This record gives sequence, C-alpha cells and structure tokens, in this order.
Amino acid sequence: MAIKSLTTKVFACDPTSISFTASSQPLVSSPRTLASLQAAVDDLVSLKTPVVFPTETVYGLAAPALCSSTVSQIFSIKGRPPDNPLITHVSSIEMLRSLLPPSFVMPSTYAALIHAFWPGPLTLLFPTSPQIPSIVTASHDTVAIRMPSHPVARALIALANTPLAAPSANTSGTPSPTKADHVFRDLFGKVRVILDGGPCQVGVESTVIDGLSPDGCLRILRPGGVTVEDIKSVLAARHLSSRVLVHRRDYQDETIEHAPTTPGMKYRHYSPSVPVVLLVTSPSPPSREKPEALPDVLSSVLSSYPCSTPIKLGFLASSDSPLALLPSRLHAYAEVKIQWHTFPLGPVADPSLAAQRLFDGLLTLENEGVDLIIVEGIEETHEGLAVMNRIRKAAGEIHWITADWSLKYA
Repeated sequence: MAIKSLTTKVFACDPTSISFTASSQPLVSSPRTLASLQAAVDDLVSLKTPVVFPTETVYGLAAPALCSSTVSQIFSIKGRPPDNPLITHVSSIEMLRSLLPPSFVMPSTYAALIHAFWPGPLTLLFPTSPQIPSIVTASHDTVAIRMPSHPVARALIALANTPLAAPSANTSGTPSPTKADHVFRDLFGKVRVILDGGPCQVGVESTVIDGLSPDGCLRILRPGGVTVEDIKSVLAARHLSSRVLVHRRDYQDETIEHAPTTPGMKYRHYSPSVPVVLLVTSPSPPSREKPEALPDVLSSVLSSYPCSTPIKLGFLASSDSPLALLPSRLHAYAEVKIQWHTFPLGPVADPSLAAQRLFDGLLTLENEGVDLIIVEGIEETHEGLAVMNRIRKAAGEIHWITADWSLKYA
C-alpha cells in the first residue's frame, strides 16, 4: 500500500522536566514539553496515526497496542514483514497487569528482573491475552513487553493511557535511529510527529528474555541493553538458580528462527545502504573460521573499486585499539587511493560506549557518502555481546584477522 505523504514535524522535549509520582503518573514542568507530548497523544488517540518517540535504547515508531488498524500502519511505514512481532511498551506495573491473563502467575525470576531493570532496556515474554491483536504478536501465544526508562517515552504512554506497540523508527533492515535527525532523514513524509528527546543513552535495542519454559531457564533471544553478567548477578543475589542461555551462543532453536516470537531474529537488520565489512581481531577464532592476514583482506575488499578515483572508506573502531592507527598509516592500497571517514567507538574497556555509538556511526558514515564501511569487532562480553550481534547482522562480509595483523606503513 502506498504511503500518503505527510507533513513531518519535530517537537522538542526536555526529559529533565519530567518526573513521576509513586503511582507512575507523569509530572511535566516544561510547558513546551507538555505541549509536544499532547500533540503526540492527539495523533495516537484522536487521529489514530503512529508517532515517533525516544526511548533509552533507540527511537521507536509507536501505535496504541490494542488498536490493530493503527498498528498496521507501522508495518506499512517501515515496510516491515508481518511475521515480525512487535514489543509492547507500558508505563506502569498496573498497565502490565492489565495486559496479562488473570491466571498468569509471575515467575520469581521475572519478579527479580522487573525489580532490578524496570524501567529499563529489558523485554520479557508473557502469555498473550485476547485483547492484544494478533498483528502485535505475529499470531504467537506470547507477547513481548517492556517498560522504557526514558522519561518522554514513559510520559507519552501514561498520558495516552494505553500501551504502545513500537519497533525502531526506521525503514526495516536499516540501522536503528538513536537521534531524532536519523528518523527525520529516513521517515520524512511518512510520519507526522517526531518527539525529540535527545540522543539515546543505551544505543542498542532492549535485551529480550523468554523465561516461560517448564525447565525454568532464562533464554536470551536477543542481547541488548541489559547484559548477561548483570542478569546473572541479580539472580545470584536473589538465590535463584535459573540458567541463563544466549540464543546461538549457548543453544540453537531453528523453530524460533523461522517463526520468531520477538523482533531481530529472522531477518537481516541494521544494514546501511553501503556494504559493511566486519574485522574480528580475537586471538582465538572458532575452529571453523580460518584466520586471514590483513593485507589479504584489504586486497579482497578493495579489489572491486577502480583505481581512477579515491574510495571513500568509512571506519568504525575502538579509539585505543591498534587497528585504530590504520587510517593514519594507510592512504593507498594496491594502487587504490583511500579517503578515510572515521567514527571512533570509544575505548576498548568501555563496551557500553560502543553500544551507544554503533548505530550513530553507521548512519553518520552513510550520510557522509562513503562507499564502504569497515567495522572492528569488540570482545563479546557485557554490552559487547549486543554490539557484535548487531554488527554481524549488518555485515555482508566477516573476516577473522590473524594475531600478527599489524602492518608497518610509512
């Protein structure tokens, strides 16, 4: 279905002007922010059109979760496949309870995680109920729910007085937006309201957990803003012995990959319009992977580009890794001149900063008109697990670099 061109407006919101009562009701001290929120509520409730709002993870494209006709517009705007379910966002525990079957008993693991990480970047799978449209769950018997911590997101949900179904506010398959400008460039003319609440502080989507299996294990379907280490720490503090298993790292499930119960599992995601190459510098690659020398990788990657014009090469790397020196040492390779466009991911020791900067880096380099983006991998611990999950999905090529990859360029 063709999307009618709309007038897109960006409404500024000051997150610091928003606070919440003990009953999760928002208090907004800034008249401008309150007016912006009300404009979004009017579109959601009265005009029944999706709006863009900031969360702590990425910007979301929201519609009232219980209104299937408005939710369907999300799929049209994004070009999203209908078998890719949506996450439902709530502003309070009371709103969560209103969505669950009366017979559902909250597992002790869920209670511990909600106490520790809500509001925040954690999504939990719950049994669905008849009031939740099948378009939200992709006809599964579970629904993914989280409570965002961004004040603008929580206030919008509370003022609209309805849970909001929301994926990332971007064309499906492209990098998720972490700034209002990212959304404006991508969805201009497709949405009416963009609430600008500043850059997203987490930068990657929420962690999604399925803890409904009879074996009591917590299965991480998608790593995200809450780390495996943090989850295990909370369980240990509560003396809960549930195992924490990461999909594709600790177990395989072909059924869920073909019919996912949560976003980010089936389709290629996070890819800009230019090729992405991932360089993994781990000293011990898996046995099935053959390490390559950096010169061989560069030769392969650059061979398809003509020597007559410089290649605009985007480069995302940790700011203090040895590989970060490459742009200052390499200005041509195999007669191909290189015009470097760099975007540092932050120190090696701070994977949370890499998570915050990853999508911004991909979108910034794409907007600068690069021909190709090379990304250095990071260690898959803490937020690094989510970062590498996103890069692998974005990359068209993945190369393991030998431990002695360093080159001495004049």
